[in-house]
Amino acid sequence: MEKVVAINRVSKTVKGGRIFKFSALVVVGDGKGKIGYGLGKASEVPEAIRKGIEEAKKNMIQVSLKGTTIPHETLGLFGAGHVILRPAAPGTGVIAGGPVRAVVEVAGIKDIRTKCVRTNNPCNVVIATINGLKTLRTAEQVAAIRGKTVKEILG
Repeated sequence: MEKVVAINRVSKTVKGGRIFKFSALVVVGDGKGKIGYGLGKASEVPEAIRKGIEEAKKNMIQVSLKGTTIPHETLGLFGAGHVILRPAAPGTGVIAGGPVRAVVEVAGIKDIRTKCVRTNNPCNVVIATINGLKTLRTAEQVAAIRGKTVKEILG
């Protein structure tokens, strides 16, 4: 799955006038927990999107899921971007804004509540969301690290 989060037109002023170029922020995922993001820049929009998709496929990470939601609450940080990610009951749906919604949907998360704090810059918000999802760990992973059983971890 591929989603274009934001397309930005940037200009450079030269002797003969302005030169316009485009940057495209793209998120890709398989809908089963693998996600990546990429920023492509080119003089035409389709080329910028293609470059963004190529870069996103190189930067794929695996996210820990618990059914249709996330295992626990987490905070994603990047620059001025702060994203709070909270698990939700089945049937809640994706409660998220634009950039966060794109990341969560391509990751395959169906039920989640999110809140974007401080900045709403799409680049910072997407990276903050992915950083938050990176920190997620299931009870099995925590138990393996501590050398205990899942029952001991969950109480």
